[in-house]
Amino acid sequence: MPSWQGKSKANKLGYSIFYGVLRYGGVRAAYVFLYFVASYYFLFSTSSSRAILHYFRTKIGYGRWRSIRSLYANYYVFGQTILDKVVVMANIPNPFTFEFDGEHHLHNMVAGGRGGIMLSAHLGNWEVAGHLFTRLKAKINIVMFDGEHEQVKKYLTSITGDRVVNVIVIKNDLSHIYAISDALSNQELVCMHADRFMPGNKTLQVPFLGEDALFPLGPFQLAATFKVPVSFVFAFKETDTHYHLYATEPREYHGRRKEGIQEAIHDFAAAMEQKVKQYPIQWFNYYDFWDKSPADPAGDKA
Repeated sequence: MPSWQGKSKANKLGYSIFYGVLRYGGVRAAYVFLYFVASYYFLFSTSSSRAILHYFRTKIGYGRWRSIRSLYANYYVFGQTILDKVVVMANIPNPFTFEFDGEHHLHNMVAGGRGGIMLSAHLGNWEVAGHLFTRLKAKINIVMFDGEHEQVKKYLTSITGDRVVNVIVIKNDLSHIYAISDALSNQELVCMHADRFMPGNKTLQVPFLGEDALFPLGPFQLAATFKVPVSFVFAFKETDTHYHLYATEPREYHGRRKEGIQEAIHDFAAAMEQKVKQYPIQWFNYYDFWDKSPADPAGDKA
């Protein structure tokens, strides 16, 4: 199964150093410091580099040298997105500008008064988009894996303080399912990634970039079960200071439940593939996404 475990390699010291640079030197000074950090991962993170090089060579079709250059760019831009997330969450003065295609779709979803689901992926900088959604005048619930070390989470909380969004942490006791159900029943918005899963999760297998890949069943099962509007939302860094955000027109996945799940996951995979091709360097996926070893005995093929 895919080797992702829901954790990042970030640590408290790293966050502390970069936050200090951001606070006293600004975003561009932090970007300069980031060249050294990206170089370290480029030279020594062999397992993640192997996976992303394979992606550039076999899925995007880059030659050897372009793939190597793109690998370094991928690490560097990934670092930028992490810094940008901290900047936005902590309200640090910054030069960022934003362009939003499809924002009216989300306003219409809120105006419908039934709540809704926003699905995204580990593409670009979804967290930046999430914190801009507060202007939708609706309660936002962000679902995420509890994969960060506790000390890092506490440190980031001390920086950012409380925000409008509510975080629902995915737990083994499935309590997050009830929290999501309550949010949707209260006509709130629920945001979650729909491209990764933990060992033991149920999955569906669908075509993606020319080869079948496993996607988590859970987000699409929720969409088909609650029959609320679903929009696919992505945010990409187009320059050092400009982000382009996208939201698709909401759809509802009615019909028989299994058919609704299959339709939702195929739609999402197609939307995700389009954005990966448009912004190939900004897919931050550092394991074999096409490893189809079963995650659980009940895994289906759609």
